[in-house]
Amino acid sequence: MNKRRTRKKVIVGGTFDILHNGHKALLKRAFSLGKVTIGLTSDTLAKKIKKRKVNDFKYRKKVLASFLRKEFRIETKIIKIENKFGPTLKEDFDYIVVSPKTYETALLINKIRLKNNKKPIYIILKKLVLAEDRKPISCERILKKKIDVIGQLMG
Repeated sequence: MNKRRTRKKVIVGGTFDILHNGHKALLKRAFSLGKVTIGLTSDTLAKKIKKRKVNDFKYRKKVLASFLRKEFRIETKIIKIENKFGPTLKEDFDYIVVSPKTYETALLINKIRLKNNKKPIYIILKKLVLAEDRKPISCERILKKKIDVIGQLMG
């Protein structure tokens, strides 16, 4: 039997400002499911969402691509997104991998998709990765020097 299994299409999005263990866990989960497209927020969208200084798109994309090459040994499609939906309202994906922070957006995406007679995308909710102090790892906490990128307490 020469049945070719088609790889599932997976979408994951984010700002990925300071690549930390939470981001890495989210990406590993996405890659465990199939062929991944990453929506990386544009500088304009990042400023709007984060309300703080964020590394520029080019830098964030370079760091992300470097991690993906080392971790998964593949080149991955990283696209610039200008809104929280990215390509999810037009393109079909089998899975969308989200954190609790973006779960509501995934629900909204599926609501809009259904209204537009498109099949919903199966939502994979990845729990936040906790630091040593049992609080979530986040760029904000890293910037405040409370934790490092792997979640160890600082100072």
